[in-house]
Amino acid sequence: MIGKLNNLIKKTGAPVCVGLDPDLGNIPPVLLKKAFDAGGKTLEAAASAVWSYNKTIIDHIYDLVPAVKPQSAMYEQLGLPGVAVFKKTIDYCHQKGLVVIGDVKRGDIGSTSAAYATAHLGKVELDGVLTSPFGEDFSTVNPYLGSDGIKPFLQVCAKEGKGIFVLVKTSNPSSGEFQDRLVDGRPLYEHVAEKVDEWGSGLMEDGYSEVGAVVGATYPEVGRTLRKLMPRTCLLVPGYGAQGGKAEDLKDYFNEDGLGAIVNSSRGIIAAWKKDAYASYGQEAFGEAARQATVDMIEDLKKAWQR
Repeated sequence: MIGKLNNLIKKTGAPVCVGLDPDLGNIPPVLLKKAFDAGGKTLEAAASAVWSYNKTIIDHIYDLVPAVKPQSAMYEQLGLPGVAVFKKTIDYCHQKGLVVIGDVKRGDIGSTSAAYATAHLGKVELDGVLTSPFGEDFSTVNPYLGSDGIKPFLQVCAKEGKGIFVLVKTSNPSSGEFQDRLVDGRPLYEHVAEKVDEWGSGLMEDGYSEVGAVVGATYPEVGRTLRKLMPRTCLLVPGYGAQGGKAEDLKDYFNEDGLGAIVNSSRGIIAAWKKDAYASYGQEAFGEAARQATVDMIEDLKKAWQR
């Protein structure tokens, strides 16, 4: 799967991932009103608004970027109707040729971790019939439980040709409470990075591992260090834009071949209609605003790296 992602990055010239995090506060009121007028103020109606919102954004950006990253919590908060839209969104993105990174941050041990891996990346056998529950191409995984929590995912990845992104150094302000703690004189995130490199050594495609790493854009010095510790690893980079990450700080997250990282933007694109820079589009043209924000992000990265 990492080979497919890299090929799409080269094809589009855009190492960009759009985060499909449809918080209700970012959905245009006109869209919510239409859904609530038709179905009442119910979870089902809210989920239908989320689907309309997602589909419109996907239709406006699918030809510009290689990947999307739906955040499962934004769907799960709407109960079963929301989970159904999560699956519907994944399927539609695949129809559009996009790589789907399920931002699920799962992680447990033994059979529980195996069940998570099966749910998001594998197949369930139903009396001899194999069925894919969610069918993402990659999923994010929490490594806090160690190898016991990661190995079931590696087994499913090897079987299905899928991948994972392991949380190494996240972009949130409090990440340092644990991730920066010194262990044997070095930050914990460096030890995790070395394990990521080890875990991925047996799952390689065209020089890159199916085991990627989440490394935030908000700590560029750390990103440079981690790039060296994980030379064969694709870095999923959240924190650009809304969280303060800057394009000029991200050049060193990439390898000399121009690959090795993909930069995520969620609110900065899907809620572009709320930003002053795109206010002229209005809430009804939120899809066009999202497309323009995507184009602007791609250009911002290109210009910063040409300096």
